[in-house]
Amino acid sequence: MGDWDRALTELERQTVAAAQRKAEVLYEGRLVRHRSCGVAMAETFGLPTAPYQALRRGGITGCGECGVVVSGRLVLGQWFGDPDPSGAVTEPLRAAATEYEARWRGRVDRGAAGDAVVCNALVAQFPDFAGPARARFCTGLAAAVAGLVAEVILRNGGELRIAPVPEDDRVTDSSRAP
Repeated sequence: MGDWDRALTELERQTVAAAQRKAEVLYEGRLVRHRSCGVAMAETFGLPTAPYQALRRGGITGCGECGVVVSGRLVLGQWFGDPDPSGAVTEPLRAAATEYEARWRGRVDRGAAGDAVVCNALVAQFPDFAGPARARFCTGLAAAVAGLVAEVILRNGGELRIAPVPEDDRVTDSSRAP
């Protein structure tokens, strides 16, 4: 189904860059209030965010897979899945999931965590979870996965437009954390 090696058009490259930037802005929390990794992914792709809250910090506990990696799978499922609860896996979803799984490991920088995918293992390289180094690391993960998901959607026949970051959610001096 998907054409993994096809060069993206200029418009597609712009769309991928927009997805990366939106996920970065939403997760980073400097221009708008911070979103968790899963929520940033859902919002980037215009999907309902509530179920993605459970992906924060590897399923809340840190013991599960990185929330942004899981979010990538879920976005593709929502994008290409059969809306019939008893329906079979659609061919576009199978192609998109296959491409995503083949590419995400090579696309995301896991830093000193090696091959780790579990959240606690990924962030163990940062002594302060609330510190800026870990935040930059996870912001990079969110941006990289959002870009990859956008590419996979586009290469598998999906039409994608990334809406701008909500203006009414901008961070002001009075809304910054102390």
